[in-house]
Amino acid sequence: MKKHYILLSGFALATLLFAAPVSAGNHAPVTSTVTAVNNNKLQVNTEASTMKWNAKKVGGEHYGTIKLANGALEIKGSKLVGGNFTIDMGTIVVEDITRADSNKRLKDHLKSDDFFSVEKHQTATFTITKATPVKAKAGEPNYSVTGNLTIKGITHPITFPATVTISGKSATAAATIEVDRTKYDIKYRSSLVGTAADKIIHDTFTIDLNLSAGEAAGKQLGSK
Repeated sequence: MKKHYILLSGFALATLLFAAPVSAGNHAPVTSTVTAVNNNKLQVNTEASTMKWNAKKVGGEHYGTIKLANGALEIKGSKLVGGNFTIDMGTIVVEDITRADSNKRLKDHLKSDDFFSVEKHQTATFTITKATPVKAKAGEPNYSVTGNLTIKGITHPITFPATVTISGKSATAAATIEVDRTKYDIKYRSSLVGTAADKIIHDTFTIDLNLSAGEAAGKQLGSK
């Protein structure tokens, strides 16, 4: 069935996880947790971290996960100032399709040249270039994060709101990121290429990024 396709995604991730200015859409932000390795670098625990992607089409959607290969956040004093993430595109998982053959068909298609060309581009990356604190109520986004997202070797800037809390050697961050796939030469069934209205896959997909490391990661894992 051609209900499939688009992804990710994460990028940039952070979280994973991320193309030109974006918004959080209607998705609730996902909490992420990291712990300081030295005075200003927070190393991400990739085993305890998650990236969730969601792609919509006319009459439905697909969703799943993808993993970070590595990542770090940079903290100066009590502020987020930078960071970088590498996403392992070969770890794409489809969660909404239960039939094994259909699930594999979609996953393989997402890895093909119609979408992420995983054989040629095994990773995607996101590098924070600017993190600006903004006034916000408790629990609301208090940072505007800008960075460069690279997918299929193509790089574009992206900006999104994030909720960041820094305390001692720990930090938490939350963000839902919307990515325009067409900017990364992913145009399969896009409205830009004359796709029939009932066959269109939305040009954007979302990434929910959940990072954790160190003490916070231990608490999360121990509670399961």
